Amino acid sequence: MTDVARRFAGVHCPLVTPFDGGAVDHEALETLVDHVVDGGVDGLVPCGTTGEFASLDDAEFRAVLSTTVERADGTPVMAGTAATSVKATVDRIDAAAEAGADAALITLPYFHGANDPAGDVAFVEAVADDAALPLYLYNIPACVGRSLDADAVVELSGRDAVLGLKDSSGDLNYFSELLRRTPEGFQLFEGFDSHLVPGLVLGATGGVNALSNVVPEAFVAAATAADRGDVAEARRIHERHIAPLFQQCVEHGFAPATKAALRARGVLETDEVRPPLVGVDEAARDEISSLVEPTVAAYR
Repeated sequence: MTDVARRFAGVHCPLVTPFDGGAVDHEALETLVDHVVDGGVDGLVPCGTTGEFASLDDAEFRAVLSTTVERADGTPVMAGTAATSVKATVDRIDAAAEAGADAALITLPYFHGANDPAGDVAFVEAVADDAALPLYLYNIPACVGRSLDADAVVELSGRDAVLGLKDSSGDLNYFSELLRRTPEGFQLFEGFDSHLVPGLVLGATGGVNALSNVVPEAFVAAATAADRGDVAEARRIHERHIAPLFQQCVEHGFAPATKAALRARGVLETDEVRPPLVGVDEAARDEISSLVEPTVAAYR
């Protein structure tokens, strides 16, 4: 296992991108980084799905990465660098390297999909050939339009530049298959918050979970319990503090629900999102707040 890979075991936070009046709020982003690092997360993932990366222009993308790395002060950063072409993806990885990120997270090209899994392998290999950072694959079929074929993942897991995969498919059978078939040392992260504990019990390296923005303490406690073999405690945290709040993300969207929860906790002053996303309504805010409060109290 490489030194970079060793730094990325555990719980990682796919940071939201705070907005204020339509602009990126870098002061709020710094506050958020402090909040999740103080909460015990092992790494940061800016410019991912929950970070609304597709709604950022190039200058904003670079600025968010720079602010995150600077504020992280040594906490590992896996930068979201998704794009629809090899060159654009490599350019984003270059920007992440310039900002000081430790690794890059890439999706398959979205909008136009490969007509054969071999095309997806060719895409990742072409990116890896010119990438300035080690790569983690990001399987998110709901946004990309297809899942990264398990055979393709197994083939790509043999490349030195590809360290692991974040799976946000919500398909635990797929995740279990990858755990069985990929080499020891290939890191597999559960991206579906409500599957974190099951994934860890099966042998996942860790998680990259939206709600670790809000209650990082609960995610760290669940991961710690699972790591020491206390499945009952991990399950209790899952059932009481993770699963109910995650259902709000399923119903209202990851960025809107997570930002509403951060506002309820007092970490962010606004839960503003960018079109085409819309913020949650007052009834949903009240319900989200009612779920956040007992979790915060449990870990205060």
